[in-house]
Amino acid sequence: MSLDVSPALLEQAERGEVDEAEFVDCVRTSLPYAWEMISSLVAQLKVDGGEFADNQTPPPNEQARGQLLRALASDAIRGALQRHFGVRLAFQNCHRVAVFPLDASVDDRLARFTSIRGQLLNQSPELRDC
Repeated sequence: MSLDVSPALLEQAERGEVDEAEFVDCVRTSLPYAWEMISSLVAQLKVDGGEFADNQTPPPNEQARGQLLRALASDAIRGALQRHFGVRLAFQNCHRVAVFPLDASVDDRLARFTSIRGQLLNQSPELRDC
């Protein structure tokens, strides 16, 4: 299971009235490694500025890696995180998460990061089984 959903949040979903802030809090508590990774990158982007901030350090274990995969592979989770933090998320391999500002001036950089070429250039033998 990817999220630890409280009975109250599940009841909201059954009624069709999900509060996004409560969903984001569910993600925060269920996927703490992914949350911390994205939070720290957002903070880094705000402090350093620039076109994007990214992580290039593999997760410390398979549990952490799984959290990143669940957070970024789910359209609902990824979208909620992007709206919450006010950024666009990009993902390569099983650990390289990047945050981009919503500013259209970085669209070309985001396109390069998420391109086929960008994916191929980000490969290494160490990441073969990640």
